[in-house]
Amino acid sequence: MSSLSATIQDVFNEPGCGKNANKTEAERKKGCTKQLQPGGAAGGCAFDGAKIALQPFTDVAHLVHGPIACEGNSWDNRGSASSGSDLWRRSFTTDMNETDIVFGGEKRLYKAIREVIEKYDPPAIFVYQTCVPAMIGDDINAVCKAAATKFGKPVIPVNSPGFVGPKNLGNKLAGEALLEHVIGTEEPDYTTPYDINIIGEYNLSGEFWQVKPLLDELGIRILSCISGDGKYRELAYSHRAKAAMMVCSKAMINVARKMEERYGIPFFEGSFYGIQDSSDSLREIARMLIERGAPAELMERTEAVIAREEAKAWAAIERFKPRFKDKKVLLITGGVKSWSVVAALQEAGLEIVGTSVKKSTKEDKERIKELMGQDAHMIEDMTPREMYKMLKDAKADIMLSGGKSQFVALKAAMPWLDINQERCHGYMGYIGMVKLMEEIEKALYNPMWAQLRKPAPWDDAGVNWQAKAMAQMDAQAAEIAADPVRAEEVRRAKKICFCKTVDLGTIEDAIAAHGLATVDGVKEHTNASGGCGACKGRIEDILVAQPAPVLQAAE
Repeated sequence: MSSLSATIQDVFNEPGCGKNANKTEAERKKGCTKQLQPGGAAGGCAFDGAKIALQPFTDVAHLVHGPIACEGNSWDNRGSASSGSDLWRRSFTTDMNETDIVFGGEKRLYKAIREVIEKYDPPAIFVYQTCVPAMIGDDINAVCKAAATKFGKPVIPVNSPGFVGPKNLGNKLAGEALLEHVIGTEEPDYTTPYDINIIGEYNLSGEFWQVKPLLDELGIRILSCISGDGKYRELAYSHRAKAAMMVCSKAMINVARKMEERYGIPFFEGSFYGIQDSSDSLREIARMLIERGAPAELMERTEAVIAREEAKAWAAIERFKPRFKDKKVLLITGGVKSWSVVAALQEAGLEIVGTSVKKSTKEDKERIKELMGQDAHMIEDMTPREMYKMLKDAKADIMLSGGKSQFVALKAAMPWLDINQERCHGYMGYIGMVKLMEEIEKALYNPMWAQLRKPAPWDDAGVNWQAKAMAQMDAQAAEIAADPVRAEEVRRAKKICFCKTVDLGTIEDAIAAHGLATVDGVKEHTNASGGCGACKGRIEDILVAQPAPVLQAAE
């Protein structure tokens, strides 16, 4: 059993990662090394990422070893849906206190495992390590092993204390726990040439159920879904699948790649958001299964299903196109949704004025350019004030984002639709595409907005807070535009690394002075990317935009 630091290093060396693929051999061997320190996980910690990745396994008991604040409100804190057990919603915690911190919390964890088994008898328990027990030295691996031996149940340690890194790292550490302790430990009752795994799909709002009937119709069996509506036993025998579809590579590329390496299961990255992406994914699933031994007639049946579903979806969407004419959308999301949702919106005739790429990989950005053109407006980090101004200036008619940004749209009195994990509707597949258009239409044409935009009878339209805010922003922009020196100061002062407070000017100066060409070089001279690592993509873009000068040796 490898140590946590060795596991993290292995994850950072992941060859399936797009960033690693672009490194030199020496850089790849060095990996994405970074100091493990508390406070460096901005925007969600590693524990949070691991819990998000694994909690959708529905029949498993999820036990958080740490203070109660780490668990928070488990019931319905994620919009995944289950077709069976609701045990996954009843998360458990050891609720460590000061005494446990002084004397250790291992006995408390063991008792908690016993209590969960006695009261709920789950097929397995996932035990999550958090910051406090990790720092005081609680050995959850040993406790889980002892409990599994004593009670005859799989007790799986998930070593992902929050301080080791950001949410994305936690996703991958969760995958490592599955690979080490679960996958390959059981055998299915039978196998077929049509067995596939779906990796990185969480069944938010039950949206995967909008695609599964099509797979059922084609005779394609989902051997295991990791992790939406997943079951422990299905996960344990998932190594017998013939092929796999990777839905969110940023989260679980290590699982797909290592299952291919260990068990010979080929995989591809696809999406069920949008009509064309859904069709492409169905074709690719059929093609891979045929290569692995399924009858060739599967492709004919797949094409027939695609033709039927596309015709139905286009017919349903056609009525929205006149309503969406000249309507503009601001998309504030990230990761795979930054391009998959773009494709879906374009299919309905909507114009995308900008899409955020804060959590997107280089491959995600390339796909956006393919869809929106090389001049696509990709937003790296838009402040709430900038969002507000874009909406108020009517550069966008609606904003699609997560709940965190909804209040900006409400202040601007502009329509907003939730497309992140808290959403109440499923937007996956052909049916989901139509549902997304319905919800956008409802938001755009809700009569509430016209009423909301009217000034209150006691308001002076020229001096209310909205007018003052807009005037202040316009004045600042005009002042900067009129002064080139000031404009350059503002540009250089833009924060690139928020953890270490490193601005653009500092990085550009270091590149010019030292001939830097890698993120590691920038980190060495400026400490940028020395915290959570979320700014690596921004630094890579700077390196592309400002190639390092050729430094000549002194004569």
